[in-house]
Amino acid sequence: MIKSITLYGHASGPNPWKVAIVLEELKIPYEHKLLGNSPTEKKTFYEKICVNGRVPAIEDPNTGITLWESGAIVAYLQETYDEKNALTYTSLPEKFLVKQWLHFQVCVSICIFGQGPYFEQGVWLMKFHPEKIESAQKRYIDHIKRVWAVIDKHLTATGSQYLVGDKCTAADLAFLPWDIRIPFIFGDDHPKNMEKDYPAYLAWNKRLMQRPAVQKVERDNKAAIAAGH
Repeated sequence: MIKSITLYGHASGPNPWKVAIVLEELKIPYEHKLLGNSPTEKKTFYEKICVNGRVPAIEDPNTGITLWESGAIVAYLQETYDEKNALTYTSLPEKFLVKQWLHFQVCVSICIFGQGPYFEQGVWLMKFHPEKIESAQKRYIDHIKRVWAVIDKHLTATGSQYLVGDKCTAADLAFLPWDIRIPFIFGDDHPKNMEKDYPAYLAWNKRLMQRPAVQKVERDNKAAIAAGH
């Protein structure tokens, strides 16, 4: 019997919820421990688990592995527990194309323009930075739209409902926690013409959002935010 994995996260941070979606999809038992913003908590406890001090991280009693960085955790869960390859492929090139899109989502290289870094910086500049810098806001918002355009172009060109092949994979699911936060990022400036400008992307997003595991994690995330975690 599989023992419960401990997932360390934060209510407002999207990356732990990315891991939660994969755990739910693969029906892996887990406990989601939500951390606060206390620097003392990080230094006395969490940094012993993740030296980087950022969420998410997992502790897996089944293998004795402690791991941080969301992309690494998603890959680990899929490779360790997805015995039926529900969220990936064994065939080539599909197996590596799933990794390609997962890396695109998590990448931090400024020359690659992946989803996570630009969505994160866009949130900071739009919502939390004390000074409004329109040129900087525009830069990151334009890159958020660029990610939408890349996905839309790919889905349109392939005629597929998913990023790789004919099924939902871990790569598709990785994009959702940031996408869920689009209304928060844009507020009243939320693009009004997404159906016109990014129809394939929007249909893909809606399709993924209908998955029971995704809906459960979204409910859990909203409940955690409402509870003030």
